[in-house]
Amino acid sequence: MTVDDLIKAMTPEMYSNMKSALELSRWPDGRKMEKDQKPLCMEALIRYENIIDLPADQRIGYMEAACKSSKDNDTQTLVIK
Repeated sequence: MTVDDLIKAMTPEMYSNMKSALELSRWPDGRKMEKDQKPLCMEALIRYENIIDLPADQRIGYMEAACKSSKDNDTQTLVIK
């Protein structure tokens, strides 16, 4: 079984538990999440979101303000003297 197979087998409940564990740095049973588990958990969640085609605004790391570009061009030129 590959990692992709495991991620495809994830249920919405498993996704929710992993997401909560990542946010709290604790597994549902109360154990502390190890430092090396965090990036693996994050990768699994991102892959799952991609597989189920979760809307961008519901995905991990989405920041609405950072995703919009300004229509006004308030560029100021820096002059070094």
